[in-house]
Amino acid sequence: MVRQLLEEGWTIDPEDLAHISPYLTEHINRFGEYSTHELGIQPEAYDPKLDLDFAPLRGADPAAAGFGQAP
Repeated sequence: MVRQLLEEGWTIDPEDLAHISPYLTEHINRFGEYSTHELGIQPEAYDPKLDLDFAPLRGADPAAAGFGQAP
């Protein structure tokens, strides 16, 4: 943008450039938006007898499936 202004004949002072930044922040919320009203809600009790089907994992070779290998 500055180069385009220079090509059009505008005079750009270094002091003016010191006040602008390529880091646009007007549309960014760096720290996000977090809902805090849910902090007081207690989760349901953990059920150690969850109904999970591990059958597909039992037949697979752990090394072939990628388990036990360092990234």
